[in-house]
Amino acid sequence: QVHLMESGGGLVQPGGSLTLSCAASGFTFTYSALSWVRQAPGRGLEWVSSITGDTHAAYYADSVRGRFTISRDNAKNTLYLQMNSLKSEDTAQYYCAKGFKTMSPRGQGTQVTVSS
Repeated sequence: QVHLMESGGGLVQPGGSLTLSCAASGFTFTYSALSWVRQAPGRGLEWVSSITGDTHAAYYADSVRGRFTISRDNAKNTLYLQMNSLKSEDTAQYYCAKGFKTMSPRGQGTQVTVSS
């Protein structure tokens, strides 16, 4: 059974940074593509970034490219999202998901609030 648990969210000022983590279990992590998606208040799910399982190739939505960095540690079965230069429009619940540019299955999410 796929289990994904996000952590690392919080309140940060505009221009600040946060690193999200996602601990995974229940599947072969090393060979699985993984994604981050988010949901802002009153909006639908938005794909943010994906990373492949073999070459660790990274892909980003235009809205975060150059500011966010996705990475993974296969030894720890953990996915990361380094977020820099955060903007108010990055405020959302962030989820990790198993798959490439997919929304599910995903974890329970972690809240990121960008506000002064």
